[in-house]
Amino acid sequence: MPVKFFFKIYARLIGLTFLIFLFCAALFLGVNSVREQYWQERFAEPLMRWIGSTPNAALQYHWFASLYDLRLVSPDQLAASDIVLERLSYGQVVSLDTSIGQQIMSLNDDGHVLRLRFGDLYTDLSEALALIARWHLAKVPPSSREQAMAQLSESLGVTLTRIQGPGSVPDDDVLGRASERGISLYQLSNGEAHALIRLEDGTLIDLAMAPDFDPWAWPVLLLLFVVGGGVLALALYLAMREVDSNLRAVESVAIRIARGEMGARVETSDSRLVSRLAAAFNGMAEHIQRLVGVQREMIHAVSHELRTPVARIRFGVQMIESASDPAALQKQLDGIDGDIQELDELIDEILTYARLEQGGPVFSLQECSVTDIVRQVVGEQQLIRTEHVIEADIDEESETWALSDVEPRYIHRAIQNLVGNGARYASSRVRVHCQLDEDNCRIDVEDDGPGVPREDWEKVFAAFARLDDSRTRTSGGYGLGLSIVRRILYWHGGQAFVSRSDDLGGARFSLVWPRKKPIEPPL
Repeated sequence: MPVKFFFKIYARLIGLTFLIFLFCAALFLGVNSVREQYWQERFAEPLMRWIGSTPNAALQYHWFASLYDLRLVSPDQLAASDIVLERLSYGQVVSLDTSIGQQIMSLNDDGHVLRLRFGDLYTDLSEALALIARWHLAKVPPSSREQAMAQLSESLGVTLTRIQGPGSVPDDDVLGRASERGISLYQLSNGEAHALIRLEDGTLIDLAMAPDFDPWAWPVLLLLFVVGGGVLALALYLAMREVDSNLRAVESVAIRIARGEMGARVETSDSRLVSRLAAAFNGMAEHIQRLVGVQREMIHAVSHELRTPVARIRFGVQMIESASDPAALQKQLDGIDGDIQELDELIDEILTYARLEQGGPVFSLQECSVTDIVRQVVGEQQLIRTEHVIEADIDEESETWALSDVEPRYIHRAIQNLVGNGARYASSRVRVHCQLDEDNCRIDVEDDGPGVPREDWEKVFAAFARLDDSRTRTSGGYGLGLSIVRRILYWHGGQAFVSRSDDLGGARFSLVWPRKKPIEPPL
């Protein structure tokens, strides 16, 4: 896996995780702000209803003014928003955050706004409820306390129970504070708030409050899990949909190619997750299209190339039947033998070209001396073509860098094809020039023949292409030699091209390839 692709996916996952975290955090704060206000109003509602329904509550509970800033205000004098006033008119309890604590408001039975302030709503309101319960229970005779405790529990939204056994008594610190002040607030290990009330006759009563606000309640956690999982599932769905769309595009092109649309290609871009697959698929499609084209071209050309020697062999066989003397018979047999040899050479050229076109042979590159191969080819061709001067031009600097990673047999074949082609059209001279350096190998085969017209420089490398219309064995060839040369250089990671020789005036065919084997094979 490419490092760039890994970091791209990793960055997307980190970004997605961060976005989910921000979204869930915002949802958590938003939901809890509404839940907390709702809980505050519901938690304070029993106390506000009790005070609002009590005549002269400010006088009866005189300590409320100093402890909790108890005030009665006319709705017209209340500086509040229209929404707050509207909610108060509906008889709702309203909780507002202020700079000095929580402000709780409601309408009493007289139509005035009852307002209390609490620094810590849960603790202060628990204390206020304990003070009210103690004040009322202190005025009730012991015989009626159970009934009064039941009424207070129902009205104030708390649970009042008498402490009767030593096992229910809190620790000494709680008892000490209750003895001094009459009430003492404490919490159990589960976080539940309680108040210990001590009456004048020594009776101990426990007041249990409703649970405090829990921001991590299970409905909130479930909501966060569902939302976070939903966002993650949506992101995964969109990512998989993109991958599926890309794969469907590749599948569609494959179907089109199977139907015969050889020019169909997959559109590639950097944004595609399967861009490498698309590029590889397009490379495969181009290779298949080229092979199909080569196959059609070869079928057409081979049928034409084979027709001439076969016709000559048929004619020679007919002439043998009518031969009247041994000399004429031997002449026809020699002609047939030459035609068979031509067929054998043609088949060898066709098989070599087909093997190179269909993906190349399994090259076994090894370090060999290019200059030695050049000298070998020049020596062999000079023995065959004695009517021409075939020479190797190799300087000392090139000898220094003569070792190259090549397939000796195929490089020999490529140079041999160029020298043979040059000798076929040269007037008298063919020169093989080596130019080798640290990075590249270059071999130029020049001749003093008529050369190749500029407009045909690319055409000469096409299979079965010949610039003249000759089909004879002596001058025409088969039109595959230069195609084989180009394919050999292709599989060596190089290229072959033609130009004009400045010194000899004829054609100059050049081979260029990297001196050392590349890290990755050419595509």
